Amino acid sequence: EPEPVYTSVKAFAPATVANLGPGFDFLGCAVDGLGDFVSLTLDPQVSPGEISISEISKLSKNPLWNCAGIAAIEVMKMLGVRSVGLSLTLEKGLPLGSGLGSSAASAAAAAVAVNEIFGGKLGIDELVIAGLKSEEKVSGYHADNIAPAIMGGFVLIRSYDPLDLIPLIFPDGKELFFVLATPEFEAPTKKMRAALPAEVGMAHHVWNSSQAGALVAAVLQGDLPGLGRALSSDKIVEPRRAPLIPGMDAVKKAAIEARAFGCTISGAGPTAVAVTDDLERGKAIGERMVAAFLKEGKLKAAASVSRLDRVGARLV
Repeated sequence: EPEPVYTSVKAFAPATVANLGPGFDFLGCAVDGLGDFVSLTLDPQVSPGEISISEISKLSKNPLWNCAGIAAIEVMKMLGVRSVGLSLTLEKGLPLGSGLGSSAASAAAAAVAVNEIFGGKLGIDELVIAGLKSEEKVSGYHADNIAPAIMGGFVLIRSYDPLDLIPLIFPDGKELFFVLATPEFEAPTKKMRAALPAEVGMAHHVWNSSQAGALVAAVLQGDLPGLGRALSSDKIVEPRRAPLIPGMDAVKKAAIEARAFGCTISGAGPTAVAVTDDLERGKAIGERMVAAFLKEGKLKAAASVSRLDRVGARLV
């Protein structure tokens, strides 16, 4: 059993964009600036080997039903911690059900905080597995949010059994901005997954496979026009989900007309994500996307422009 090396820590984990169009459940990336914070303290009033959630907003304080609590408990089990108890505080910087990896950010921050308070004994794969336990209970067994939330950057999930994660390194020196337009509308992951087809035709399978391959190549080459084209080309998931988000088709069209390289639904939605290589153009694209949500979807929305987060979950 490892000895604690700190009495308290605070960790941050970033928002994530999952799927990236054709990469359903196997591609995702982390975005800078937005995210969740978890503070963790050794607490003699908490039973040894257990977690108590002392402060949280809008969510269950039961650690067995809270994504941060589930991930924290899983890391404690992996480490074999039985002699001390921990008190956890969660600060949500991400809206729930936004398509920006809200549950994954909480789980990633909690997993990293527990690991670091005991000296950082666990590796990346183990932390992702702990986060997957949380995701499984909250939104489904998929790592395209939790892996980039922990690792940063772009991540390809090659396999779930066994877990095999491939970081995709976007070249340094290349500008990449994500324009995130989030409407006042909740799209629960379970509902959005239920909308997906049970079977896929061969033509669409071949098309999406080629687009996912093109997207990976574009990331590695720093080819933003290629990344945008692939991001916008999903023929399996987006066509089923877009009609459930008022105004989404018009938002995508508005982003492309405003010279975004591409646009799609972020994760399960309702956030729309567009990509560009220029900050000022990103702001203009965001304004057009917000206007389209209001005009065509009758939804108020807010837009932000973020860079790629290359670091992932970390102590702050």
